[in-house]
Amino acid sequence: MRSLVAMLLAVIALFASLVAVDRQTSATSSPASKAEGKPMPVIVELFTSEGCSSCPPADAVLIELEKTQPVPGAEVIALGEHVDYWNRLGWTDPYSSAGFSARQSEYAQAFGRNGVYTPQMIVDGQTEFVGSHMNKAREAISNAALAAKATVQVSLAPNTAAKKPDGIPLLVRVENIPAVSPGDTAEVMLAITENDLHSQVSRGENAGRTLRHIAVVRQLKVLGTVNAAEAGTFHSEPIVTIINGWKRDNLRAVIFVQERASRRVLGAKAFALTGK
Repeated sequence: MRSLVAMLLAVIALFASLVAVDRQTSATSSPASKAEGKPMPVIVELFTSEGCSSCPPADAVLIELEKTQPVPGAEVIALGEHVDYWNRLGWTDPYSSAGFSARQSEYAQAFGRNGVYTPQMIVDGQTEFVGSHMNKAREAISNAALAAKATVQVSLAPNTAAKKPDGIPLLVRVENIPAVSPGDTAEVMLAITENDLHSQVSRGENAGRTLRHIAVVRQLKVLGTVNAAEAGTFHSEPIVTIINGWKRDNLRAVIFVQERASRRVLGAKAFALTGK
């Protein structure tokens, strides 16, 4: 009788230990680790300007995040967006655009801020901070990598070689889009970025400096929309036109899904446009 009781107690103890191990594993696993070990894409935007003396350190942070990928479980997809409101102070940033200034103002409205500033880093459309703060960037990226994301696929369209040499046709498919917030609309965006750019600044706050950049957004446009009532899939066949002066070997197409009002990023994918 005693041996039977001892055996039962041993079985109970073994079961309890297995449950504890299972709970610990579940607590430490993230969606990224569950998805066959693939890191979760996270969009990191930097609003910057070559006319701003505080921006070069933030540019360096973006370069380090993109090149070293220092956050476990996350794939940092960088977007460097150069605003134009510094241009009037002595140096015209060659990569600046009024469109990026407008986009930053939309973020300010979403965050409830009264104005804009540089350098500003925004992670997955939800967390903003001064762009030179690496620790804040790593924390925000780590948190963003825990969220469920859409599956984004990007590839070259068939018969690409038969197309014009300055036009690159792509196939874009987005599946498993997380539920769009009620009353909101998700936009599927295409950004064309270029790496390894630099400028010799001759005027303004950074006069005399050589500034280097990564993932500079050359073009940003909306491919289409998905609302809360639609199925969680999207398909598009955009053609990327290579503008004179862009180096194709340094170009990437970044597809990301973003809610229009909340600015929440629901999925992303980067695709190299390297020439043959």
